[in-house]
Amino acid sequence: MDQSLHSDNQYQGISQNPAGAATSESATAAAVVGQAAESTSLVQPAPTGKVRVRFAPSPTGHLHVGGARTAIYNWAFARRHQGSFILRIEDTDPERSTPEHTAQIIRSLRWLGLDWDEGPEAGGELGPYQQTLRFHLYAEALKRLRADGRAYPCFCTPEELTSRRDAAMTTQSFSGYDRCCRDIDPATAAERIAAGEAHTWRLKLPLGHGPVSFADEVFGTVTVPFEQLDDFILVRSDGSPTYNFAAVVDDSLMQVTHVIRGDDHLSNTPKQILVYEALGAEVPHFAHLSMILGADGSRLSKRHGATSVEAWRDEGYLPSALLNYLALLGWSLDGETTLFTATELCENFSFGRVSRNPARFDTAKLDWVNASYLKEIGAAAFIDALTPWLQQSGLARDKLGAAPEAVAASIAANRQWYEGLYPLVVERIKSLDEVAEKVTYLFSGPDVELDQKSVEKCLTGETAALALGQAIGVLENADLPWEHQALENALRALPEQLEIKPKLLFQAIRVAACGNMVSPPLFESLELIGRENSLSRLRKAAELAV
Repeated sequence: MDQSLHSDNQYQGISQNPAGAATSESATAAAVVGQAAESTSLVQPAPTGKVRVRFAPSPTGHLHVGGARTAIYNWAFARRHQGSFILRIEDTDPERSTPEHTAQIIRSLRWLGLDWDEGPEAGGELGPYQQTLRFHLYAEALKRLRADGRAYPCFCTPEELTSRRDAAMTTQSFSGYDRCCRDIDPATAAERIAAGEAHTWRLKLPLGHGPVSFADEVFGTVTVPFEQLDDFILVRSDGSPTYNFAAVVDDSLMQVTHVIRGDDHLSNTPKQILVYEALGAEVPHFAHLSMILGADGSRLSKRHGATSVEAWRDEGYLPSALLNYLALLGWSLDGETTLFTATELCENFSFGRVSRNPARFDTAKLDWVNASYLKEIGAAAFIDALTPWLQQSGLARDKLGAAPEAVAASIAANRQWYEGLYPLVVERIKSLDEVAEKVTYLFSGPDVELDQKSVEKCLTGETAALALGQAIGVLENADLPWEHQALENALRALPEQLEIKPKLLFQAIRVAACGNMVSPPLFESLELIGRENSLSRLRKAAELAV
């Protein structure tokens, strides 16, 4: 049963064949009626079996997780088939495209661990890889279409187009372009252009063309009745190419074999196929990816939390964990495995395991994935990843409020001590930005800020004073190794000797040394705080307990 592929698809006749499996053969539309017999391909076909894919973001904002997932799938598919992954910047929107956003996209992709074979910073023989540097190529392609009689100038003003479109909608007739300028005499059109009259360039569709069909690698067979397509614009009145024109020219010249992108581009694909045909270029394979929704089923937006790659980075998520999680939003390794490496992703990626159903971004699951990665990376990698947060919080050993360079120097000089933070907190965090708050008490030297409620509950009365006094006596023993297991063995004997509950003793020591009743493991904390600092804190707390 045919069904709409996209909720706001302008082509109501777009349909899919749910039972039709995506094939490995390139699916082209029906032969173009009246295509110039002498037309040759815009480019030579890509080498047989050589996969070439591209990720083509617009630098109009931060790299969204949806765009990042598209990049990941392109990258994994290319690596799986020993192909080429191309990064192309589509910066033709002069109002919103900025070099800063381009840099941010590149930075985000690098942070995720993606590398590209051609594109910015990598170079390549088929560049430039920035659309604003390729306008001469679009001009050449348009010249080719004009010479073949496949493009014509349109002099209709925006007001005229709107008026005719509104009238058509009122009568419920075809509201696309009515081909008003299609049959203007070429000589007359040339005179109007020479006189400076504003115009666009439209693709002259062959009116005998049948339905446009293609075999999508995810959705199966997609068909659009030709009657629902109009002579769409290729080049705007300001000379800039439209997306559907520039993307086809670029993909053809860059020998892209598979176009892997979001399903919001499904409605663009029939138009692009017609451009490929008009240029005599080979039509690539298409794979459209379902959108990512929020946990509530609505379109993912800022109200669901962070949506850009760098926002998740800044909230303390590991790149490997985010890559793993984003890959799961629409693809699965085997239906059961949740955690996998980037290498395993590349070795196993296929469209056969890409779902047609929209994925839901579940922050709780991302938290679990990130926590799992944190537990596996080890102390050295953990401190490397944590360093920016330590610097931001000014946590140098025995000194709060240190400058970033002082923190870096402290880490270098006390590497083993810092790595001791890892077992202390790794079971208690889901992201790196949670660490600093949990370990600040370890960095304050001989003093610690005491939580008043904890003081009132655990450091008042004769019992607390006695417990702290005896604990200080034990810890002052110079022969006692300052190591968490030795400290625990020594202090565990005190409650029975003092005839008090262990909880009373250890809560008093915890508040005195760590500042409150809730902290990472006590004995490991004492080891990191150090002998002199620990004794100083306990002595000051004992004075409060008297």
